[in-house]
Amino acid sequence: MSPTQEQLTALGGVFLAAVLVDKIAKTGQTNEAGLTCMLGSLLIRDPKDTLEVYGGDDINLRDGYRALIGALERDPSTLQREPLRYALAMLGLERQLAKRGDMLDEIGKRLPQIQSQVEHFGPAHENVIAACGALYQDTLSTLRQRIQVHGDMRNLQQPSNASKIRALLLAGIRSARLWRQLGGHRWQLVISRRKLLKELYPLMRSS
Repeated sequence: MSPTQEQLTALGGVFLAAVLVDKIAKTGQTNEAGLTCMLGSLLIRDPKDTLEVYGGDDINLRDGYRALIGALERDPSTLQREPLRYALAMLGLERQLAKRGDMLDEIGKRLPQIQSQVEHFGPAHENVIAACGALYQDTLSTLRQRIQVHGDMRNLQQPSNASKIRALLLAGIRSARLWRQLGGHRWQLVISRRKLLKELYPLMRSS
């Protein structure tokens, strides 16, 4: 993988979280494989490469790549507007988080506790989802910028769906942080669109 493809893998994680949030908000349905992939990405430490963060396989990131391609191509027929809005909001929240050492410490302190729950219950168990959602609520949701999720209120008001959405936003912001650590910048999405698409198409085909 090229350095740009490493960045795109992490960005695919951001967009996958955004797509899954949108699906839960609008339909109340969950892509279990995608949810498990994103929750698992919160707990990977010292990966050998970026793909290992997402289970070592591009297949789980396919929906994220598809939404990212739609955003970069700017084709109205394939652009997923709400996921794009959520993804950009997560990138913005990550920048705020980066300035808050206290919040980073709190997240770093609580993730090992969630890891213990994963080892006991499994990665997509309701207790793990609730713990990830609570961590988001106690930290990132207190920042000035908020992510407004739009959808069917019947879905959004269900506590289990609300927890899943918060857990996915936490995981998406973790991916945004990884993208930034790999050298990603928002201006690339505007200035380097064609280059990014050229490197992204092979990732989509391999997944």
